[in-house]
Amino acid sequence: MTVAGRWLGRLGLGVLYAAVALFFVVPLWWALVGSMTPLNAVFAHLSPFDLHALWPGQPTLRAYGQLFRQHDFARVLLNTAFVALATVAAGLVVNGMAGFAFAVMRFRGKRVLFVIALVSAMVPAEALAIPLFELVGQLGLLDSYAALIAPAVSNGMAIFLFRQFFAEIPVDLAEAARLDGAGWGTIFLRLYLPLSLPATIAAGLLLFVFQWESFLWPLIAVHSQRYTVIQIALANLQQQHGTEWTQIFAASTLAAMVPLLLLLPLQRFYVQGLVRSGVKG
Repeated sequence: MTVAGRWLGRLGLGVLYAAVALFFVVPLWWALVGSMTPLNAVFAHLSPFDLHALWPGQPTLRAYGQLFRQHDFARVLLNTAFVALATVAAGLVVNGMAGFAFAVMRFRGKRVLFVIALVSAMVPAEALAIPLFELVGQLGLLDSYAALIAPAVSNGMAIFLFRQFFAEIPVDLAEAARLDGAGWGTIFLRLYLPLSLPATIAAGLLLFVFQWESFLWPLIAVHSQRYTVIQIALANLQQQHGTEWTQIFAASTLAAMVPLLLLLPLQRFYVQGLVRSGVKG
C-alpha cells in the first residue's frame, strides 16, 4: 500500500471514530445545554433546527437549584452512591472469592456451578423480579437499604471476570503456598487478590454502573422516599399536569456524569481487565 493509501485509510478511520464519538456525545451535550436553558427556550431552536440548540443563549443553573431544593436531590444522590458503593464493596469480596474457587480449587460440580453462575447473568431482570420480591419479603428486608444492596452483590459477569483472570495465574503458585502451610484465605488475600487489580476495577465498575442505572428493582422493592435512588427520582420528575424538562435534563446530566467521571480515569484498567479475562478459558 502506498503512503497516500495509508494516509487516506487513517483519515477515514479518524472520521469514523469522530462520527461514533459524536453519536454518543451530542445527546449528553444537548441534555447539559437543556438543563441550563430557560424552560420557554428549551425546544425553541429544534424546529427548524439551528446550532443555537447546542449552546445556551442565557445560561442559568435554576433547574439544578430546583432539583436540590424542591426534590431533595442531595439525599437521592447520597442514597444511590451509598447503595452502589456498598454493593461494590460486598460484591468484590463475594464474586472475587467465587472466581478464585472456580479457577483454583478442585471440588465436585465445579463446572456445573460455574455454568449456572454464567447463565444467571443472562436471565432478564424482569424474569427474576417477582420471585426475588417474594424472597426478600419473606426475609423481612423490603423497603430498606438491604433490599437494594443484597440482591445485586452476587453477579455472574463479575464472577466470570475474576475466574478468567485468576485462571491465567500459574496454579503452581497456589500449590507452593499450600505446601508452605498457607490456607486458602491467605492465598486469596495475599497472593491472588493483589495481582488482580485490572479485574477488580473492571468488576467494581460493572457492579457500580449496574446499581447506578437500576430502575425496576428499586421501583418494586422500596416505597419510602428516604430510600429513593436516582433513576426513580428521574422518573418521578414527569408530573401529571406538566413536565419540567429543564429539571429532567439536569437530573439526567447528573445521572450520566457520575459513571463517566469514574470510568474515564479508570478506563485503561477496565479495558485491560476485560481483555485479560477473555484470554484463557
